[in-house]
Amino acid sequence: MSKTGQARVLTPEQFAHLLGKIKEHRYPEKNTALVQISFKLGLRVQEIALLQIKDVAELGPLSSGSVQRSFKLKEILALPAAYTKGADALRRSKSTYQRRRISFSVHDFHQLVQRIETMAKAGAEIKPEDFYPEVKKHRGRSRDLPMDDIALRKAIENYLAIRLAAQPSVNKTDPLFLTQKGGPYSPNTLQEHFALMQRQWAGIERASSHSGRRTLMTNIIHEQKKSVKVAQKIAGHVSPSTTLIYEEPPEESLKEALQDVGCEYVG
Repeated sequence: MSKTGQARVLTPEQFAHLLGKIKEHRYPEKNTALVQISFKLGLRVQEIALLQIKDVAELGPLSSGSVQRSFKLKEILALPAAYTKGADALRRSKSTYQRRRISFSVHDFHQLVQRIETMAKAGAEIKPEDFYPEVKKHRGRSRDLPMDDIALRKAIENYLAIRLAAQPSVNKTDPLFLTQKGGPYSPNTLQEHFALMQRQWAGIERASSHSGRRTLMTNIIHEQKKSVKVAQKIAGHVSPSTTLIYEEPPEESLKEALQDVGCEYVG
């Protein structure tokens, strides 16, 4: 059974309901594109926040006096490794050491003691921070995601048409999605926005910014019966064991099973 607190996997009916509710609020084109990218490509919220216009479309030349700037939607979203989980795409690495505890293998510890002993005999200055183990840096994983889904393409095209009509002079490296204030989304802000759309607007309990990703992975494994390797590639997981989490039956399957229990077990 799924771990407590995991994001809810939406049924097709709930997803359709969500899209309908989005149309009742401000910025329906942008919010529809956000939801479609989440549910059809399985991007993490950080990855969506970091998307640039050039990642999804080729911009036409900016001509003087032009009312509408042209663009062509790409066939494949090539997600850079720098966008993915574990990569320092937001440049938030700390210059100071952040660990509260450190550990060594027996072999490394013996070598460390010998090194300190040698330095002490030589009268060298000994600073504890010089002996801290290095923090392993995660590079992230790039992945190519075909944008074949018709609804996905239409949502992005509708949003870009409105975006370019309002700002014809945008650069290809500008953020794909902007907040109401006109700045880029932070992952936290976008996470809150997904929760707002799904929980408050659509009334779907326990839905979050991870619901789109979990819904897609569950559909690939349980409905499409694709291999875990396919799901792993789309999700960008380093280890297949992470993807195997999505092999758990979706909540709706458990609900149907409990509804089908007869009264013959009444004691």
